[in-house]
Amino acid sequence: QCFPLYLYEPNIDDSENSGSNPQGSLFDAPDRGLFDKDPDKSKYKRRDAITEEGLAHFQAAYPGETITKEDLFYYIYGLLHSEDYHSRFADNLSKELPRIPAVKKAEDFWAFSSAGRRLADLHLNYETVETYPVKIDTKGKKLEDADYRVTKMKYGKNGKDKDLTTLIYNSKITLTGIPLEAYQYVVNGKPALDWVVERQCVKADKASGIVNDANDWATETMGNPKYPLELFLRVITVSLDTMKIVKALPYLDI
Repeated sequence: QCFPLYLYEPNIDDSENSGSNPQGSLFDAPDRGLFDKDPDKSKYKRRDAITEEGLAHFQAAYPGETITKEDLFYYIYGLLHSEDYHSRFADNLSKELPRIPAVKKAEDFWAFSSAGRRLADLHLNYETVETYPVKIDTKGKKLEDADYRVTKMKYGKNGKDKDLTTLIYNSKITLTGIPLEAYQYVVNGKPALDWVVERQCVKADKASGIVNDANDWATETMGNPKYPLELFLRVITVSLDTMKIVKALPYLDI
């Protein structure tokens, strides 16, 4: 499920849906008329996804503090990255939606909220962060745009084991000196770097036969044949910076 900061709905009178939800919730749901095809209803208005009731619950937990819905949204994002939260509620998180507790101290609330903002900025703008400076071995050759074409990246080998410090980008480019700490940032069950290796490739769908070519996206959409390589280097930066923020989060005292 998706819990965004904002929801968008047609900018029309919605008197039929004006009744209140009998059961309180932290996040609101979009109205059914969100994707109305009537051209007279095509203008949308933005509203907060955080409910008034949800905000009031957290404002009551920290008397004297001025907390906005945006502050609360990023508090949640920061909290969901807490390693303490993950380990303490692992059983619950494996079978139900996360429950969002209020930490005891206002200073911890702000620490999680601030961290959440920085994490969101990193994760939304991952394509613009600095590339991480690994060693790029081109076998002494000056590369042309065509040399950045990727078919399937693969990690190096250390005997029978995978060498995660080395990435064979293609037959002409090898990266070395990848920091192992970067693999600590896991998204949906695997390191973010693994997602890049898996998705930035040329792959044919077995059922349809349609070929997904990352190089087409790189050249036609991004205008940069180096995009798959640079994306891997940027995600190293994102992963390291993410873990630096995560490891600095306060102890979860609720």
